[in-house]
Amino acid sequence: MGCDGGTIPKRHELVKGPKKVEKVDKTAELAAKWRYCALSQEKLKRPIVACELGRLYNKDAIIEYLLDKSAERPNSEVVAHIRSIKDVKELNLTDNPAWKGERRNIKGDCYEDMHCSMFICPVVGLEMNGKHKFLYLQTCGCVFSERALKEVKTEICHKCGDPFQEDDLVMLNGTKEEVEKLQRAMEERRSKAKTAKKSKKSKDTKVSKAQDPSVTAGSCDASETKPTSLNGESSSDSGPSTSGESSKTLKAPLGPVIGSKRSIQDMKDKSETFKSLFTSHSSAKRTKDQISNWVTHTPYHF
Repeated sequence: MGCDGGTIPKRHELVKGPKKVEKVDKTAELAAKWRYCALSQEKLKRPIVACELGRLYNKDAIIEYLLDKSAERPNSEVVAHIRSIKDVKELNLTDNPAWKGERRNIKGDCYEDMHCSMFICPVVGLEMNGKHKFLYLQTCGCVFSERALKEVKTEICHKCGDPFQEDDLVMLNGTKEEVEKLQRAMEERRSKAKTAKKSKKSKDTKVSKAQDPSVTAGSCDASETKPTSLNGESSSDSGPSTSGESSKTLKAPLGPVIGSKRSIQDMKDKSETFKSLFTSHSSAKRTKDQISNWVTHTPYHF
């Protein structure tokens, strides 16, 4: 049963208490966020894109997800808000000259600084390794540190010169509160775009109905044509009449109605013109003078 040979067990070996919750190293977690894709968990490589919540992805992984959303992925919930490639923005990153790449330490016999990042802020020079807050612009995709935007206050991009507003700034890999704030802003922006699209569609339908002549053609013809009597006077202008006169005024006119767009003669002329295109029409048939008798010719060669 144990305890042989003078073994003295200690209390923690005999009594099992509650297990301690393993704490995740914050520096390692931040390094993983800034070095690995949030969807595929592979190392970030150009082209790199970011969503409206500030998460970093490889563009290839996003395209594969959009092509086949039914496939099982370990982190599919982080991209549930991405509907199309328009919901992500390709980042314009600045390379770090101190970054020597992964090929330098292939053998594993060299010191590798885990805090050294591939990209830096183009204004201040801070490394994008998770120790400092970084933001990107939704207009152009350029990435800057929060310190640079606070020290150099401007309304144009420091790198490309495009104008931007405060609403265009998105925090990269922000805290839980910052992500919730970005999510509310994203939902509000999408609802506004949806209502604007609906209002524009309704306006287009109204304009198309107003410009369509077939809608108003029937009303115009009805207003122009009025029932006329045999004497040429309209029934509305005639005064009180007897039953015989009223029956005369109700009769339709003998000729074509004045004011109608097409008359019967015009329709006949057009139909005759159309019929003359075919060989079965009377105009295409030859007369007796044009028809010659059959002549047989027997050639003789002498």
